[in-house]
Amino acid sequence: MDTVDVLIVGGGIVGLATGMALAETRRPAVAVVEAEGEVARHQTGHNSGVIHSGLYYKPGSAKAKNCAEGRELMYRFCAEHGIPHERCGKLVTATDPTELPALDEIERRGVANGLTGMKRLDPAGLREHEPHVRGVAGLLVPQTGIVDYKAVAQAYAARIEAAGGRVRTSTKFLGCSREPDGLAVETTAGTVRAKLLVNCAGLQSDRVARRCGVEPGVQIVPFRGEYYELTPAAEHLCRNLIYPVPDPRLPFLGVHFTRMVGGGVECGPNAVLAFRREGYRLTDVSGRDLWELARYGGFWRMAARFWRTGLGELYRSLSKRAFWRALRRLVPEVRLADLVRAGAGVRAQAVGPDGKLVDDFVIKQAERMVHVLNAPSPAATASISIGRSIAETAVKQLGR
Repeated sequence: MDTVDVLIVGGGIVGLATGMALAETRRPAVAVVEAEGEVARHQTGHNSGVIHSGLYYKPGSAKAKNCAEGRELMYRFCAEHGIPHERCGKLVTATDPTELPALDEIERRGVANGLTGMKRLDPAGLREHEPHVRGVAGLLVPQTGIVDYKAVAQAYAARIEAAGGRVRTSTKFLGCSREPDGLAVETTAGTVRAKLLVNCAGLQSDRVARRCGVEPGVQIVPFRGEYYELTPAAEHLCRNLIYPVPDPRLPFLGVHFTRMVGGGVECGPNAVLAFRREGYRLTDVSGRDLWELARYGGFWRMAARFWRTGLGELYRSLSKRAFWRALRRLVPEVRLADLVRAGAGVRAQAVGPDGKLVDDFVIKQAERMVHVLNAPSPAATASISIGRSIAETAVKQLGR
């Protein structure tokens, strides 16, 4: 691995999809380095396992385009590789008449993004598909599915190595310097010389960019999403996926019910500020990470805009009863005793200097470099499509 054409920093699903696209279709010498002891340890391995339809995204955005293409590529890839998955559909439920205009807008976006077979439901129709849901209206979206993204990422890694590439775990990126004919990339496993670097470092992506001498223009702010699970006796309350109508101001979808491909029903997530970039627990705190946030004006502008929402999310994080009340808006029969604390994930959310939560994918090019600085949901769903796009950009830089 001392010399490669393309070195990819980050062994999450986007980095691995990019490596797979390069190794299989363009055949430059490719290596992926991952700081953790295995691939998919962070965002990829901690999400809710939903194959998104492309319902919510602004028509024409990179999210919308990549999700539409990537969704079908994901279903095909899973079928070809025997990865458990299911196209089960989901129900977006308006629990109050004031949510109907937002539900109308979501349906309009879904049509604009090419979704077919969506069905608007009245209260009786809601109960037909999800007998325990209560609401004034709903939207049934058949394209949504469930999968184990960790298994998908492992299959991507296997494909890279089968095509002659390398995936090296327990190898942390340290820095990068330019040489006359390429880059010298310092890692904990030694120096790697590469013609091109692709930064897919997720929660650390802005820091990797800066260590490469590139100003990212955004800063990663980590948001922890916490989950509960339904007890086995309560799993009958959710057949498939049940979502609320989301707040259009935020890139989060609200607390929802998700049947998991391996069994069980997950409830969540909320969205609270994490005190460490890999802060999966409330007690995970990093002085360095907090100091970076405190120094960033964009963070304070964001906080000024959403402080009420943030306090509500924090209260729900600290109070199981508050979390339960949010779930009961969708499924009134769920009891407090039906909820068991489960895992958590951390979302790498890019925030601009103006305090706005960056909603779309952000990919920044520099000489001999491609930096993926914001790849939130539906990045896992769209990973094959995004990976091919990044690979095309890399190949153009290589001049092949």
